[in-house]
Amino acid sequence: MTNAFENEAMTRDKLLSMPRGKIGTQHILLVFAMCFAIWHVLTNVYLTEPGLWQNAIHFAGFAFLASITLSPWGKNSDQTWAWIADIVYGLLVASAALWVAWAESGLYERSLAVTGLGWQFTVIDWAAGLLLIFACIDLSRRVSGLVIPILIVLSLSYILFLGTMLPGVFRSASLPLNDVLFRTLYNDEGMFGILGNISVTNITLFMIFGGFLVVSGASNFVIEISKVVAGRIKGGAAFVAIISSALTGTISGSAIANTASTGVITIPLMKSNGFRPKFAAGVEAAASTGGQLMPPIMGAGAFVMASYTSIPYGTIVAVSVVPAILYFLSVAFIVRIEAVKYDVGSEIDLTVDRGKMLSGGLVFVIPLAVMIWLLLSGVTPSFAACWAIVAVIGTSWFTSLIAYFRKDGGFTPVNMGPAKISEALVSGIKSAIMTAILLTAIGIMNNAIVTSGVGNGFSLMIAQWSQGSLVLAIGLIAIASLVLGMGLPVTAAYIILAILTAPALAGIMADGLIAEQLMAGITDPAKSGLFFLVDHPLVAQVATGMTKPEAWELIRNIPFEIAVTIRPVMVDPAMLTTFLLTAHLIIFWLSQDSNVTPPVCLAAFTAAGIAGSPPMATGFESWKIAKGLYVVPLLFAYTPLISGDLIEVLQIGFFALFGIYATNAIIQWYAEGPIGPVSALLLVLGAVGAYWPLALIPNIIGALTILTVIVLSSNRKA
Repeated sequence: MTNAFENEAMTRDKLLSMPRGKIGTQHILLVFAMCFAIWHVLTNVYLTEPGLWQNAIHFAGFAFLASITLSPWGKNSDQTWAWIADIVYGLLVASAALWVAWAESGLYERSLAVTGLGWQFTVIDWAAGLLLIFACIDLSRRVSGLVIPILIVLSLSYILFLGTMLPGVFRSASLPLNDVLFRTLYNDEGMFGILGNISVTNITLFMIFGGFLVVSGASNFVIEISKVVAGRIKGGAAFVAIISSALTGTISGSAIANTASTGVITIPLMKSNGFRPKFAAGVEAAASTGGQLMPPIMGAGAFVMASYTSIPYGTIVAVSVVPAILYFLSVAFIVRIEAVKYDVGSEIDLTVDRGKMLSGGLVFVIPLAVMIWLLLSGVTPSFAACWAIVAVIGTSWFTSLIAYFRKDGGFTPVNMGPAKISEALVSGIKSAIMTAILLTAIGIMNNAIVTSGVGNGFSLMIAQWSQGSLVLAIGLIAIASLVLGMGLPVTAAYIILAILTAPALAGIMADGLIAEQLMAGITDPAKSGLFFLVDHPLVAQVATGMTKPEAWELIRNIPFEIAVTIRPVMVDPAMLTTFLLTAHLIIFWLSQDSNVTPPVCLAAFTAAGIAGSPPMATGFESWKIAKGLYVVPLLFAYTPLISGDLIEVLQIGFFALFGIYATNAIIQWYAEGPIGPVSALLLVLGAVGAYWPLALIPNIIGALTILTVIVLSSNRKA
């Protein structure tokens, strides 16, 4: 686990010094990285390579860069023989990826000519394919530790021979080696399939866009505007951390990178404001984790979600706005309670550098506005990202022109000339290496899961263990996400969990509607007849109706293969899509908890290093602060926060804020002043009323109850 943390936390630092070796080689590799970034832009707006070629070139370039920048030779990595070995290895892997794309048509021709003997790979095909699998194992180990390599080996073993040795639903027939190799390389679920396409068409472009924002000085605007908003509030330094991390989340693709970039400013600021070091670090880690939930970019997970659910990216972003606001306000409530409880956060100078704010403001706001407008207009995310990059360059030139005519020295924008554009391109490519390698490597596991059908087994297991209880299913997924997150980046953990558990979670939500129909009685013969495929005595009552326990008893006894046939008939397709999106959002949110939850909480450990606080104590502090990661998914599951109209969503979100404040006050045992058992009981009752979905009278009573406790606790302190 330590290796995973060290690799992910230090990868960006290593990449900042990329490349190593002789000066001439450095220049060549930097030029290559810049050209590679330009290719990513062109391939999404101009070039027309086939999908396999596009994904193969993408992996080839990143494998080459990863081989050189993440050397396995330790202290000897600067030796001439070491960097020559890495360059040769990188070139071989890149050549193997390109060979696989080139050899596809020949493979089909040979295999069709010799029917009945399987896929006819040549010796070079075998060498290239096996080298690519080895490279995925090796390079994923370099960027994220041992968990992904172990899972790849287990996945391949499962479809080759291990599946025949397992009992029950996890038993699977073995496949011949040439069939496994073909599926791994050429299936849509394999190395160069869906996940690779997400990386090349979306994620890398947004990483490049983030590089342009950082180099253009937009990050300076984030800090300065945060001071403007929070400078007059008690505990303002911590609110600066929250706002800046939320805005920086639209730039970076990692909670750890977010923590490292904004934390070096905000954590010392919070400490000087009187906040405890571990609390300051915990706030930064929790807020930076929320950056991955913040529209419009939402890290890499939103792109994966859009591809797997076939739901437009703009829809996912739109429904995520209110939940993201709820999360950041939940962190803000904790900050407010801490500031009042310890009487800190009043004496600090949050002077705004207006030059940085003005020069970075337009470069931050205009490109993001362009991107959001394009996304909402229905264009692809890759197209929107490309035009947003153009907007960064154009805006920087415009602000430079303004500065030229002002000549007062208070307005110093960054001019995105050739040198800065090159720096931004290289920065974006560096930050995308880890994600590109991992998504290609996870494609091997994805193929094994789809090929073997083991995902159905996991879905059945979740359904059986939860016994139809949505909250139990969410709890099981939360535990699984925490365990996976100990050794995986959160995007990888989300992908694996989504593949294995999203169908089960969506199915449980759909079963709730089916249970209601069973209770009322299903008189339509076309629908009621489907239940006669189930061997259970309660089937006789389908047409006449049954009690709620009986309905769930029947549903729990429907075999998985029959359930997937019944649900599309019994539940409206639009609702099934909503349930699928809800399931993915729940899993996506829960997958973030490993950043801030001990024993391995990477963002919290990064923040602790900056704050000089004990890592594990900081982890527990960040875990308390980030409780929104658990509250909001429950709102997804039990309220129409995703599926409701605007008025319903705003009502749920508004009253949920009172419930979230009450939850935080109980955790801290403090509101605007100390609370006792009676106040805590009132907060619990108020939270129940505030969280109650679309029940206006209980919502109002709950909110008023919580406000009463706040006022009384404030008077008690006075």
